[in-house]
Amino acid sequence: MLLWLAEYLQQYYSAFGVFQYLTLRGILGALTALVISFVVGPRMIDWLTHLKVGQAVRDDGPQTHLAKTGTPTMGGALILVAIAISTLLWSDLGNRQMWVVILTTLAFGLVGWVDDYKKVALRDPKGLASRWKYFWQSVIGLVAAFTIFYLRESDAEITLLVPIFKELSLNLGWFFVPFAYFVIVGSSNAVNLTDGLDGLAILPCVLIAGALAVFAYVTGNIKFADYLGFAFLHGNGELVVFCSALMGAGLGFLWFNTHPAMVFMGDVGALALGAALGVLAILVRQELVLAIMGGVFVIETLSVMIQVASFKMTGRRVFRMAPLHHHYELKGWPEQRVVVRFWIITVILVLVGLATLKIR
Repeated sequence: MLLWLAEYLQQYYSAFGVFQYLTLRGILGALTALVISFVVGPRMIDWLTHLKVGQAVRDDGPQTHLAKTGTPTMGGALILVAIAISTLLWSDLGNRQMWVVILTTLAFGLVGWVDDYKKVALRDPKGLASRWKYFWQSVIGLVAAFTIFYLRESDAEITLLVPIFKELSLNLGWFFVPFAYFVIVGSSNAVNLTDGLDGLAILPCVLIAGALAVFAYVTGNIKFADYLGFAFLHGNGELVVFCSALMGAGLGFLWFNTHPAMVFMGDVGALALGAALGVLAILVRQELVLAIMGGVFVIETLSVMIQVASFKMTGRRVFRMAPLHHHYELKGWPEQRVVVRFWIITVILVLVGLATLKIR
């Protein structure tokens, strides 16, 4: 929106041409989202507290969590508002990739909002029935996957790249649609499963978004793409603004979500952020790198699958409690130790993911 204004004003004052630079708009996008979070956050927390939309805590989990009962949830709406406003202000509204990622993110956020609302406002402990939650996730995921496939400008946009191996790639053809659907829905649910401790899920999302911004900038710049051996994907550079907005909004939310949390993001935030990372990875053609950088999300998800499968087949549990972060809490680790160590692991994995830019 502001880009159009800057383009108009540039004919009268050439200095407005500086807003054509993605790096500047990315920085401004992050700062805008951060300021929105700081300004709106306290008011949203007060409003949620007034509405008494507090988190219900399971009594079969770590006993330290019982003190969190009543903490306002649905705070993920703050993240989505900050991302949406910042992205619309600083990005090119004519960019197709930007609209795919922002609409998919908001749509998954809507599914999460309905689930949270039923749980905390209508006092329905089950929230949105699992089958309906998965149904709507699937519908949105398939629509996003088909849209990306249908609007592609080249086969490079549906080609699976294998990290490290420069010449190893696979044109997915129509298989791209179910593959992209799996990435989007799987990433969404993985982040949702990880969101169980103060700040545990949000900082990895911020770190991964930052790394994906680098991939977006590289694949959207014909010189850098050629130098690093990537296919040039026209328009991808604009995703830098969305990634930056996500980083700013995430850091702003972490200000209120750090231990002891003043607000939880709820499904409205977790489902949306996970889907956003999935769509971004698809658009920059780094789905396998996303699995590396999001290793914490992958391990958390696998711990749940292993726990359920083991209990159903043998009647015994592999972990004291799933997802994995609860297992370490029940072993006696303080919550802050679990969170910070998972953050450190994510930093390492993100660096490994970024290293694949050059090691090819």
